[in-house]
Amino acid sequence: MSEKKSFFKHYKFQIPLWVLIGTSVAVALQYGVDEKIVVFTTLVLGIFTQVFAGLGALIAMIPIIGPILIKVVTIPIFWIINALGHGVSIVAIKKGYTNELVKSRVLTIALLIGIVLGYIMGNLIPLQ
Repeated sequence: MSEKKSFFKHYKFQIPLWVLIGTSVAVALQYGVDEKIVVFTTLVLGIFTQVFAGLGALIAMIPIIGPILIKVVTIPIFWIINALGHGVSIVAIKKGYTNELVKSRVLTIALLIGIVLGYIMGNLIPLQ
């Protein structure tokens, strides 16, 4: 039988990293480092260390309000990514890359269908 880990045991490496990043940002802004550099560095560190996933999990643990906050933050990000994809598609069509565009769209749809089917099968078929 697998035993469930507590939140702090599961994120024992990320929590000190969150504290380190937060402290570094505060110190950098206090000593006059350009805000653009601070934002870029924070994003790069966050992406490569999965800090945002851990913070999202921490926020989602707040009863009632947490899941709503996560949805309010993440849904617009997906809309922006979708809009960027459509913009790139328009430019690609105008430049004559229609075959490549069709191939990429088919691949994207296949990936999305695979994710949805995997999610459904994961919920229907228990592991134990």
